[in-house]
Amino acid sequence: MVSVIIPTYNEERRIMRILRSLKLASGDFEVLVADGASSDRTREAVEEAALGFPRRLEFLALARPRAAQLNRAAKQARGEVFCFLHADLRVPATGIEAMASALKDSQIVGGNFRIRFEGESGWNRFFTWAYNVRRHFGIYYGDSGVFIRRDVFFQMDGFKPIPIMDDYEFIRRLERAGRTVCLDPELVVSDRRWRLDGGLHTLLTWTRIQALYSLGVSPERLDRWYNPVREPARSPDAQE
Repeated sequence: MVSVIIPTYNEERRIMRILRSLKLASGDFEVLVADGASSDRTREAVEEAALGFPRRLEFLALARPRAAQLNRAAKQARGEVFCFLHADLRVPATGIEAMASALKDSQIVGGNFRIRFEGESGWNRFFTWAYNVRRHFGIYYGDSGVFIRRDVFFQMDGFKPIPIMDDYEFIRRLERAGRTVCLDPELVVSDRRWRLDGGLHTLLTWTRIQALYSLGVSPERLDRWYNPVREPARSPDAQE
């Protein structure tokens, strides 16, 4: 079984989209929403979705940072494989089965998915291209649906509890742990970062943080320059 783990913080505007896509997915899996003390209606949305969800869907009230949320959720997960998904994406119907099929090869320890950023703007096409080119060099991030065997995850001691670059640091260790794969079909990921912050600003911020992290600047210091992006909360009468 696959344990899908979704870290959230104030994701009421996005969480239903990924849960709807998972509701249509085939395969043997459970879903754990690892929430970091959201102040919006994320919890209510998940609990409402759980009433009609065909598999185990559980909301876990946890403490931030994200890395700690993921580690604690993994300890409560039942699956032999963990798949970490961001709340702002849509999962293809065959994604879980593609993952399970790939892991029939005992040499594969984990991997991720190809991604496509939603929308047709030039920035969307550029970031989609850039992400998929970088994957050929073993460079990818948490928004590409990272998955890993349970035993390998705990052998690696999970995510390092740092406020930023936790996914990148984890993936560097995953790449050293054994063979990984990049799967089709692709995940569809939200473009909200540059839609709200601007494409050039996003590119420059990512480039600066990546470079400074590689030079040894502490994640705690880098975290001051990288703010989470969320759409404004919906009114009670708003429609998804």
